[in-house]
Amino acid sequence: MSVARPARCLFCSFSRTASAVPRVPRRQFHPSPMQLANRKPKFPNVKADNLRSLDDIARNVKPDDFKPYTEEEKARLQEEYTPEQIAAIEAGEAAIDPKDLAEQFAIRRDPMKLNYLDDFSTIEPGVDKHVKAPESNSDYNAQLKSDDDLAEDFGNFLAQLPKDPTAADWVRFAETLRMTKGKEENELNPHSVLVPDLLAPGESISGERKQINFFKDAEVKGKESEEITEALKRLLLATGYDQKEVMDLKAKCLVSHSVVNQTRLGKVRRQYCLSVAGNGNGLLGIGEAKSEEAGDAVLQSKYRAIRNMQPIPRYENRTIFGDVEGKVGAVELKLMTRPPGFGLRCQHLIFEICRACGIHDLAARVTRSRNPMNTVKAVYEALMSQRNPEDIARARSKKLVDVRKVYYSGRA
Repeated sequence: MSVARPARCLFCSFSRTASAVPRVPRRQFHPSPMQLANRKPKFPNVKADNLRSLDDIARNVKPDDFKPYTEEEKARLQEEYTPEQIAAIEAGEAAIDPKDLAEQFAIRRDPMKLNYLDDFSTIEPGVDKHVKAPESNSDYNAQLKSDDDLAEDFGNFLAQLPKDPTAADWVRFAETLRMTKGKEENELNPHSVLVPDLLAPGESISGERKQINFFKDAEVKGKESEEITEALKRLLLATGYDQKEVMDLKAKCLVSHSVVNQTRLGKVRRQYCLSVAGNGNGLLGIGEAKSEEAGDAVLQSKYRAIRNMQPIPRYENRTIFGDVEGKVGAVELKLMTRPPGFGLRCQHLIFEICRACGIHDLAARVTRSRNPMNTVKAVYEALMSQRNPEDIARARSKKLVDVRKVYYSGRA
């Protein structure tokens, strides 16, 4: 054995410290700029002695802690708020004495406390009121109409009724009939502190409002040129869509079979239909109908499906939020989320439902029974049972981060 090797290794160990070690970059999982392994921290380390809890801050708060805004802070506020809002903030700060703030400052522990941080300068359409009538609309002397007053209104309506009345005339009378005496705005557009409906008829979240016209006078071409039946009129009045929007919806009959009812006069045979309807962009509804004629049953089930349409939660407008399960009768199934480009790999009933509501990447497994009617209902129940991550985060008072969007910078 050579004795020079240990000496040589010892010599190498001393000389290696003087050699220049290349700076090895960290492993990259996202398109952010490359950071070196031996970089210095951006912020200095905070010692435990300098940390204080919220109770300590609330216990030791003083009036001197509430100082007016500096010029730098005012410049920062001007980037976020309008001059009117800044003036309101300064007026509110000047109206409150710092001594009162120090005495009344405390951490809220009541049931109505906010468990999350929020920017109250922005209007959230799901939480804040989007419409509030002026206080001048209130009428504290308003009284309910008596039976004689209602009978008089009905008589005036009959006197002004045209020779060929339609259903629209009766609907107009029911909508314009007042139940109180006094200022008209007090009943039609009252001033209330309660939050009204999220969106008014024809109103969108962006604030744009379109005029709803149920019956268009202009002639339409192709499939829209058919005559408006009484069933279609009732559908338009119930949903608020026009004829073109109804015709553009994706409605299809998925299940159709005959049913027999045994009576003392014999067997009464009818046709049963189950249809699905959607706009291809997040709306989905199912409808059932029975009729002596197959065509009437199909049409009636499609109209009911359109009337029952509800929004379906979709992740990235292409798949569902996680794996969900549904069970109706003996049918048990599981819907599984899939990556982009996976497609719809499921049976034909689930395939048609996904096409109607605008889901493009999905896998499904149906166990036990494969009854078509219960399968459609189980899929609808599973899609409606999804939990929105924002609701989960709000309930847990946490923040959920979409890791996929973080890694791909939101481009995926």
